[in-house]
Amino acid sequence: MTEIRNSKQYDLEERTLKFAKGVIKFVKNLPRTIPNIEVIKQLVRSSGSVGANYIEANEISFDIIILNFGIV
Repeated sequence: MTEIRNSKQYDLEERTLKFAKGVIKFVKNLPRTIPNIEVIKQLVRSSGSVGANYIEANEISFDIIILNFGIV
């Protein structure tokens, strides 16, 4: 069970990284107009934060498990 969970976790981390890289590749082809610049910045920031938030949530969950079992 742990093996399956770890592989799924890794898969989601890989997919969110791939998504962020895809967004960056996509926005490189967009025209650099004044309205687009702010939208592009926000799109790149938010696409990267998906993976960062996922990783952060997993670290917090792991810390809670450790505290609940008294492993320090």
